[in-house]
Amino acid sequence: MNKFAYLTTILAVKELAQLSKLNIRIHGEKNIPHGSIIFVANHFTRIETLFLPRQIYQRVGIPIWSLADYGLFKGPLVDIFDKLGVISTRDPHRDHLIVKTLLTGEAAWVVYPEGRMVKSKKIIDKGRYMISYGGDKRPPHTGAATLALRTEFYRQRLKALEIAAPAEAKRLMASFQLATFDGVIKRRTYIVPINITYYPLRVHENRVSRLFEKALGNLSERGIEEIMAESTMLLSGVDVDIRFGRAIEMGRLLQKPFILKDIASTRRIDFDDPIPARKPMRKIALHVMFEYMSAIYRMTTVNHDHLFASMLRAIPQRKINEKHFRQKIFLAATQNLDKAKVYRHEDLEKDQVHLLTDDRYGQYRSFLSLALEKNVIRETKGDLIKDPSKFKHVFDFHRIRFENPIKVMANEVEPLSKLQRNIRLIAWCPPFLVGHHIVKVLMNRAVRRFKQAYRAFYRKGESKGMEVGMPYLIGNHRFRRTGILLVHGYMAAPPEVRELAEYLGRRGFLVYAPRVSGHGTSPDDLVTRTRLDWMKSVDEGYAIAGSLCKEVVVGGFSTGAGLALDLATRVKGITAVFAVAPPLRLQDFSVRFLPAIGAWNRSMELIKMESAKMVFIKNSPENPHINYFRNPVNGVRELGFLMASLERKLHQISIPALVIQADGDPIVNPKGSRRIFEQISSRDKEYLLFNFSRHGILLGKGAEKVHRAIGDFVQRVTAA
Repeated sequence: MNKFAYLTTILAVKELAQLSKLNIRIHGEKNIPHGSIIFVANHFTRIETLFLPRQIYQRVGIPIWSLADYGLFKGPLVDIFDKLGVISTRDPHRDHLIVKTLLTGEAAWVVYPEGRMVKSKKIIDKGRYMISYGGDKRPPHTGAATLALRTEFYRQRLKALEIAAPAEAKRLMASFQLATFDGVIKRRTYIVPINITYYPLRVHENRVSRLFEKALGNLSERGIEEIMAESTMLLSGVDVDIRFGRAIEMGRLLQKPFILKDIASTRRIDFDDPIPARKPMRKIALHVMFEYMSAIYRMTTVNHDHLFASMLRAIPQRKINEKHFRQKIFLAATQNLDKAKVYRHEDLEKDQVHLLTDDRYGQYRSFLSLALEKNVIRETKGDLIKDPSKFKHVFDFHRIRFENPIKVMANEVEPLSKLQRNIRLIAWCPPFLVGHHIVKVLMNRAVRRFKQAYRAFYRKGESKGMEVGMPYLIGNHRFRRTGILLVHGYMAAPPEVRELAEYLGRRGFLVYAPRVSGHGTSPDDLVTRTRLDWMKSVDEGYAIAGSLCKEVVVGGFSTGAGLALDLATRVKGITAVFAVAPPLRLQDFSVRFLPAIGAWNRSMELIKMESAKMVFIKNSPENPHINYFRNPVNGVRELGFLMASLERKLHQISIPALVIQADGDPIVNPKGSRRIFEQISSRDKEYLLFNFSRHGILLGKGAEKVHRAIGDFVQRVTAA
């Protein structure tokens, strides 16, 4: 094979890959040993034949040759495959060439033990690895294991014959065109399993598939599907996770009496001669095949689509409440993955609370729209109606990626037995138990994060007691219809809203007061946080309240009011919202100096005088037992960003709303809260102005009037 042609073609493939939008991530490179290697990989698309050898070549530095189905060797592909080192599965010299190149180390090989593309990803049948194709079933091929064992057999035989029968050793060397002993007998032979996972899996007509249809005219359904599938992947920015598993060393597997006897035999043994060791080596190859097949599918990179599809299949009911479905997915996407010990897509490394709130990354909406499009489910009044036949009927092998990708997704993670067992347990779990488990998980996490932050940012003489920053839940949460998420303000902590929370609790509501990130510890913590961190704290609080109650009202004080309104713009299903002194316009005199302070700090950064920056401004709090005495400049800027973003979205709020303001508020300008009220699109909205000359109207004299107004509002909007 022409090495120059190989390298030139590899560069061309590299250029093609750069034009595509495939996002290839490599994992487990350290598992690639130095030696003679057959890489065994799962096979889902034809483009693997192009990009996988290049990825491996970049890591091992020697040509990577591969086997491909004989049906591909037609037309111009023959010349390209020849330059890339792709050999037909029906090439008569295939086995001899593979063993020879592995002995010399001049090339490594990629073999697809499934034998062909497994478009359905169905490789498990009654607990065994089984490949289905056109109505037939067969186990995966043992060819890779057999060739690796044969390579190591001849390597050890050459080593044994070098002294015992040098003439036979030389003859054997000549038959494989080997130049020296040393380069052969010092190497070892390995099989390295590889898993390739694509995400998201979406197959649809596109400009490339339309172009091919017009140009070729009489494409088969199989050809159309394959062009659609692979061009969609190339054009839409699919993530491709390539994961290398632990190498299987072949030498140790040959230490059997029958095999060692043939290895040491001085008689002439040609490449295809029958030998006594052949039968035990076939048994070993079968065991090795199951070992690398298990390794390949244990390394599947689990993603959201896998969880959605598997849960949808596992839930026994046809009618599925959408909220409960998302709650079950949340459990499956959090500690369940730790228990199952699976590899996960980077999206599953993030906080998964968005599955219970606004689906901000769109994973649920994307899956839902695909399932609806393929008629796997239909929607009706907050419920999903599943068609169980979509997970049972046999679909056309060559159309399944297009016609029923949901089943393909579920099939792909079927070999992950621990994951499947955990998903089934969650799928059968009653909704109220799922909700309570979510609350336990999230509340434990909130407390743990607070304690970690408190220890990290504790400042003697400034930090309050740990009880000040602790989130709390008020009310018997077993039988509550309505929950209230109650958010404290900037530089404060949950006790700021405690009196209101207890009042609402006495009126029969469940109330959860979260700790907003950066609060309840010290200003040094708050200076490191952004509005996105605050929003995550509120999202988590909503997930807790929503997991315990059928309906949720959200509200807050000051910055907490802004965060509550922001949540109402993002999350569907909130019953109502109330905002006490939302800070759209601030009256605090010190805040007017923020632009100048910001300019000063930027100047200090430019001249690299970080110590001269003004990080805090003094704060004189109304509630010194709760509030910080130093106000982070960065925090005020983040508050400004939050409210500016909120103002643009206020028209999206159409649920019942209550805005409350003190007419003599020294911090928040009543004109700002009035503007918020006017921008809200709700027909059912109310603006209340109280005659107070302080900002903190939820505490102190007259606060009971505000409490009563909020309680009455919540009672009214939840009475139906």
